[in-house]
Amino acid sequence: MEFSVVVPTLNARDQLACCLDSIAKHASNVEVIVVNGPSSDGTTGMVRERDDVDVLVELADRTIPVARNAGIDRANGDVVAFVDHMATVTPGWTDALKAGLDEADVVTGPTDTQVDGDDVVTQSESRSVAGRSVTYFNAGNVAFDRHVLDELDGFDEYLHVGASRDLAHRLAGQSFEVAWRDGMCVTREFGTDGGKHESDWGWKYRSLAYRLVKNYNLRPTVVRRLVGHAAADGYAEFRSIGRGETAPSEWFGSGKRVVRNLAGGVRAGLGARRRDRTPRRNPWGRSSRADREVTVYDWR
Repeated sequence: MEFSVVVPTLNARDQLACCLDSIAKHASNVEVIVVNGPSSDGTTGMVRERDDVDVLVELADRTIPVARNAGIDRANGDVVAFVDHMATVTPGWTDALKAGLDEADVVTGPTDTQVDGDDVVTQSESRSVAGRSVTYFNAGNVAFDRHVLDELDGFDEYLHVGASRDLAHRLAGQSFEVAWRDGMCVTREFGTDGGKHESDWGWKYRSLAYRLVKNYNLRPTVVRRLVGHAAADGYAEFRSIGRGETAPSEWFGSGKRVVRNLAGGVRAGLGARRRDRTPRRNPWGRSSRADREVTVYDWR
């Protein structure tokens, strides 16, 4: 079994160096592909000076689905793993990954972090959507049997956020199994800049509506989920007005963005269903374009 490890990165040179060090130490003899898109902190020079990176792909597009698809395009392994550039793999990572793939098509594991407030995955998550059992995966720590990514045409590049959730729905639609292994753990010691995380209400709801409508059509279950999410977030934000954390004008503005983007996501999702009527439901996947790469350094 040949392994490729794809590490998408953007302006995180020092953290990326630690990530690559851990892969070299605990997952030797794997093909390492760094997808850089586009950094301005010297990442390119740092990677080119290393002898443990097989391919460096330079992109002009900053979105993570594009970076992941570019990595898949350059990967030669029959297993393709994705690791967050701010994470480090642990000693048992490779063994747990192999054990998981013996039983399932996709294997994922936790991110162990000491950093407060980061959006990281620490346990398995599954739910039923329109009668379909969907198991989500940790996008910063996951490995796929290559045929799965080829069958589903990679990640949907329409999405700026939520592309991994979309892929989880499509995995379930094709009855691919996702396994969780606690031993397939990565650690994360680096946080953000310490500022308050602001929700991008626009893309959050555009993405949610798009992937639900694209995968399940505009059925009552989908409508209820969309309305329920919006109502819950709207109520939480309304309560923050009483605490003095949000101005009423901000609340109304957020509500208008939510409604506008829900409508946009529904339209885009219906359009996506028309564009790709196959079970993979991915009109903006890997095969949709061939102009992702600006420069490729291939040392294989």
